Amino acid sequence: MAASVLEQGEDAFRKLFRFYKRRNPPPDFSNVLDFSKPETHFGKVFTTDLSTSAVSDNAAHKCGLHPVRKWKAFSLDGYPGFIFITNPFLPGTQRYWVKQCLKTYTQKPNICNLDMHMSQIETENLWEKSLPGMRLKDSVKRAPKTLLEKLRWVTLGYHYNWDTKTYSADRYTPFPNDLHALSEKVAAICGFQNFSAEAGILNYYHFDSSLGIHVDESELDHSQPLLSFSFGHSAIFLLGGLSREDPVTPMFMHSGDIIIMSGLSRLVYHAVPRIVICTNSHPVPQSLTEEFRNENPEDSIVQTVSKEDWEICEEYMQTSRINMTVRQVLKIGAVFPSEASNKRTVKGQSDAYYDNHEENGTSEIKRKKDV
Repeated sequence: MAASVLEQGEDAFRKLFRFYKRRNPPPDFSNVLDFSKPETHFGKVFTTDLSTSAVSDNAAHKCGLHPVRKWKAFSLDGYPGFIFITNPFLPGTQRYWVKQCLKTYTQKPNICNLDMHMSQIETENLWEKSLPGMRLKDSVKRAPKTLLEKLRWVTLGYHYNWDTKTYSADRYTPFPNDLHALSEKVAAICGFQNFSAEAGILNYYHFDSSLGIHVDESELDHSQPLLSFSFGHSAIFLLGGLSREDPVTPMFMHSGDIIIMSGLSRLVYHAVPRIVICTNSHPVPQSLTEEFRNENPEDSIVQTVSKEDWEICEEYMQTSRINMTVRQVLKIGAVFPSEASNKRTVKGQSDAYYDNHEENGTSEIKRKKDV
């Protein structure tokens, strides 16, 4: 079925998006690339070399990463500049980034979707305000959604303006040091020594959520890569071309996987039509069941997550997935253009939307819902 959809040619992306989003009957996943099993995709997936000397073993460990020589990275036929890294995180360290996305990065002055229809006082301390409700989840069926469960996106650093599709100097808060360090190391390992993490968009998905067809081109510097980090249940990621009529490649993103889009692959269409529930005996992916014991906490960015905090995170992650995308907005030494010239329409981004059937329009930004 997926192959026949592609062969029809006309807006192949929209048709394949609908195919993988379909609930009844469920789609066939046999054509979805799985980089954890590269041997099954002969002729499409190739191993790619990384800069093993760019980051020392000690520096990688501080960010919760394996030594670079142990990483497994792949490229994809037809996509120059695309790199897929299968879970390079040390056992247990994914928990730290999940906790940061739920407890730390949700704090003010960072901006989230809830700010669009709630006061700043109401959206302060989302974690603390959600704790009582999250603790009731196991004992109370149909418990009301907490603020954390209504979260759909958070922006960091230069805050993306969903209305004008732009970044600007006056919408900025300090970018998190820990995520900056992680991003800088990953970019350097992939050959981008001068990458500077300046903006981040965190996406919070639930089982009926999707991310619509779009192009990330609002950044003023496209010479630097887009980094994407996945945590939690797997997702179907669709990678297209510069046109929506170009062939589309579906692939799995598993917990801990990292995608780098650079070069000719930096401005291609992409989307997430579906979240895939893990089928093992654990309510969360296996990599999130592992604990991290930090033997040198003073010398590390990644810290051990307390039992109390992880209980809340695990409850949330049983039905959710988190994605962190990090990008550089400006060339080194560059400044923003005037506000007048900055107010432009950006091709592709206008098609992006977050879709969740349970939220009744209260939590997502929706744009031209034509998929």
